[in-house]
Amino acid sequence: MNLSYWEYKTWLSNLDAVIIGSGIVGLTCAIAYKKKHPSKKVLILERGLLPQGASTKNAGFACFGSVSELLDDLNTHTEEEVIELVQQRFEGIQHLRAYLGDQVLDYQPWGGYELFQEKDKELFESCLDRFRGINALLKPVFGEAIFSIQQNEFGFKNVLPQYMFNAAEGQLDTGKMMQALLQKAQQLGIIILNGISVTDFEDSGSQVTIKTEQFECTAQHLFIATNGFAAQLGLETVKPARAQVLITKPIDNLNIQGTFHLDKGYYYFRNIDHRILLGGGRNLDFKAEETTELSQTALVQHTFEELLATVILPDQKYQIDHRWSGIMGVGAQKKPVIKQLSNHVFCGVRLGGMGVAIGSSVGKKLCELAT
Repeated sequence: MNLSYWEYKTWLSNLDAVIIGSGIVGLTCAIAYKKKHPSKKVLILERGLLPQGASTKNAGFACFGSVSELLDDLNTHTEEEVIELVQQRFEGIQHLRAYLGDQVLDYQPWGGYELFQEKDKELFESCLDRFRGINALLKPVFGEAIFSIQQNEFGFKNVLPQYMFNAAEGQLDTGKMMQALLQKAQQLGIIILNGISVTDFEDSGSQVTIKTEQFECTAQHLFIATNGFAAQLGLETVKPARAQVLITKPIDNLNIQGTFHLDKGYYYFRNIDHRILLGGGRNLDFKAEETTELSQTALVQHTFEELLATVILPDQKYQIDHRWSGIMGVGAQKKPVIKQLSNHVFCGVRLGGMGVAIGSSVGKKLCELAT
């Protein structure tokens, strides 16, 4: 990049902290760092025109896991680890709400529902058998039995007549959340450069050199908050996981209200602006969805449309308005990776599809590693 003296002096010199990624984690980390060190110069490098991973592309679920998802987690995590995961997610949601405010987030406490298709009767019965056990396991987190059984009241078809309800779950407006975080960062004087892809970095022991496709710069601290793209910077324990999404055009007299989960959380939908937003589907082909390509596949999109027509909106006319994809960061364990990598380099990644719930708290903890 052919930089002038003024450009380099203003944006790229005398940097105290550089953050890679302007998603929830990156922005929260930068804001916390700048608040603690008001006189220091903070730069965020973002590969996309807007946050490129999942922060502006998610479904806006303020959730911590459905019954079947939590039972599935118990196959790979201890009970103590699952309690800790739920605690982190629940407290993270409360932190985000307190930090930005429910009005700014357009937070709606309408609860969350887990539906079971008729083909998943065995899964439902398994969840029912262990229902009380899950409530008992999570009672230290919520102080009460958080899951209950309710009847299908939204007109869904080809599902079992009962579903599992979680009163603590809510939904928010992802765009408003990210806009508020960006505004906080800008008001503090944090520099954000978009369209900048970081290719490498090197910690010399006294400072970090950050290499991009356009330029190089140095800083005292480097924070990696790229989540789904972390493997491209050497964090190979984090795998990308694409989640495809679609949204309908506004639907007259839509009576669906809340957040809804299907098939161990691999499908999810909600109401927003008189529309239905539906996402997920990576369980159809895990290997194909282990990608950073922001595209869609016929397999997943066809399955979405089948769910809309046969389960979610079987008796209503609707049209698809828009389709997109987001990239999550996942791994063998669901606990986020928040650690120091070298003298001046730190990372906060592998949010496991729970960025809305834990992103702001992960960003704060990431900042605290260096300060």
